[in-house]
Amino acid sequence: MSYTALYRKYRPQNFTDVKGQDAIVTTICNQIKAERIAHAYLFCGTRGTGKTTIAKIFAKAVNCEHPVNGSPCGTCASCQSIAAGTSMNVIEIDAASNNGVDNIREIRDEVTYAPTEGRYKVYIIDEVHMLSIGAFNALLKTLEEPPSYVIFILATTEAHKIPVTILSRCQRYDFHRISIDIIAERLQELLEQEQAEAEPKAIRYIAKAADGAMRDALSLLDQCMAFYMGQKLTYDQVLEVLGAVDTERFSRMLRSVVNHQVAEAMRQIEELVAEGRDLSQFVNDFTWYLRNLLLLQSSDDMEDVLDISSENLQLLKEECTMLDSAELMRYIRIFSELSSQVRYSTQKRILIEIAVIKLCRPQMEEDVSSILARLTQLEKKLEGGVVQPAVVMPETTADLPKAPLPKAISEDIRQVVENWRSIVSQMPHSIRVFIQKAHLSIGENDVLMIVLDDSILCDMLSEEERLKEITDTISKCIGKQIQIQIKYNHTGQSFEQSFVDLEQMIHTEIEYEDF
Repeated sequence: MSYTALYRKYRPQNFTDVKGQDAIVTTICNQIKAERIAHAYLFCGTRGTGKTTIAKIFAKAVNCEHPVNGSPCGTCASCQSIAAGTSMNVIEIDAASNNGVDNIREIRDEVTYAPTEGRYKVYIIDEVHMLSIGAFNALLKTLEEPPSYVIFILATTEAHKIPVTILSRCQRYDFHRISIDIIAERLQELLEQEQAEAEPKAIRYIAKAADGAMRDALSLLDQCMAFYMGQKLTYDQVLEVLGAVDTERFSRMLRSVVNHQVAEAMRQIEELVAEGRDLSQFVNDFTWYLRNLLLLQSSDDMEDVLDISSENLQLLKEECTMLDSAELMRYIRIFSELSSQVRYSTQKRILIEIAVIKLCRPQMEEDVSSILARLTQLEKKLEGGVVQPAVVMPETTADLPKAPLPKAISEDIRQVVENWRSIVSQMPHSIRVFIQKAHLSIGENDVLMIVLDDSILCDMLSEEERLKEITDTISKCIGKQIQIQIKYNHTGQSFEQSFVDLEQMIHTEIEYEDF
C-alpha cells in the first residue's frame, strides 16, 4: 500500500478532533443540534487552519444518520461514503480551475434536483475568491434563495476579494492561526501514534515554523521524520532539514554588529552560505530574535510571552544591556525591509551583507535613527576617553603634497590598467559589486595598488580568500603573476591628490558598469 502523508492520514473526521478553532466548532455544533442550519457559509483564514476539514465534517454531520452532539458518527453509510469521496450529496469544487460562468451555471442547474439519499446537498467551493465577476453574478441568485436541501460552504484565504453582495448572503467564520502550544501538543500525539520520538525543543521549533498552520506543521514533521527515519528527532536535525539557524548564531551575529566587527559578521554569513542555510529564513528568524530583545527591553514581565529556553533567555538579558531601544528598532527596521527584498531576489547574500554593514556602520545612512545611532557611538567613545582628532583641511590645495610620479610603468601594470574593465567583469559577483568603485595606482617595487575610499570595502577585499580571487583573475587575463595591494585612502583628500592615477597617465578611459 502506498504511503499516506501525515496531514491526510490524521485529518480530523469529527468536530472533537479539530484543534485550535473551538469557537467555530461550538457554534456549528449548536446549529446542527438545534437544526438552525444556514444555507450559506463563508470560511475565511490563512492556509492550513482547518477550513476545508471543518467543511467536510459539517457535510457529514448534516447528513449523518446518528449524529452525536452535532458531530457525525463516522460509522453510518452516509458518513463512510462522504469520507471516501463517493457521496453524490457532497460536491467539492476548486474555484481556481473552475472559475467561469459555465461552471457556476452547472451548479445552478444541479441544485434543482433533490438529494437521492440523505437530507442535504452540500457544495464546498474552495478558493472562492478566484471566481470571475461573471461567475459571482451567476452564483448570486442561487446563493440568495437556494432550495431548502442545499448548503453552500465557501472557503477562501482572501475574503477582501469577494463581492459585498456575496458576503452579505453568508454566515462568515474567521479561522485564526493556531497557537504554537496547540500545534506542538498535536504533533506530540501523532508522534506517539506513529511510535516515533522527538525532542520537545524540536517539536516546538516545527510548530513555530508552521506559522499557525496545522497542515504545514504536519508536512514539516513528515519531512523531518523521513530524513531521519528510525531515529529520535533532535533539534539540530530539524534545523538541518529545514535549512534554519540556531539561536546561538543570532547571538554571535548581534554581538558582531554591536561591536562593529564587519569582517567577523561577513565570515558568519559565509558560514551560513557554505552550510546551505536558507537565507530568507535566516532574515526572518533574526528579525524575530531582535523582536524578542525589544520586548524584553520594554518590560520585565515579558519572560512568559517569549517562547524561548532559559539558556537563550539568559543570553537575551545580557544583550539587552549592550544596546538601547532606539538602536534596536533601527536594526528591526533595516531587517524588516530586507525581508521583503530577499524574497524574490537572486542575490540574497549581497543584500544581507549590505544590510549587516548598515547595522555596523550607521554613518552610511542619513535618516534620523541612523544619526541618533552615530551620536550614541560618539558618546560611548567620549565616555571611554577616545576622542577623534579633527581633520583640518587647508584653505587651498596649492600646498598639498603631490604623490610622486613613478619613473616608468612596467608593461605588466600597463596591460592590467588597459584591460581593467574586462578583468573586473570576470571576477565573482561578490567582488565585482565592490571593486568597481576602486581606483588604480602604483606603489613601491611595481606593486599594483587597488585604492578604495571606503574602509569597510577595503577590509572585505583584503580578506585572504577575496584577495586570492582578485590575483588569480588578473593572472588569468594577462597571463602573468603580479603583486597587488588593497589600500584604503585614509588621507581625507581625493584620490587624485594623494595617489598616482594610472588610468589618467596611460590615457585609458575606464567606464565602470553595474555588473
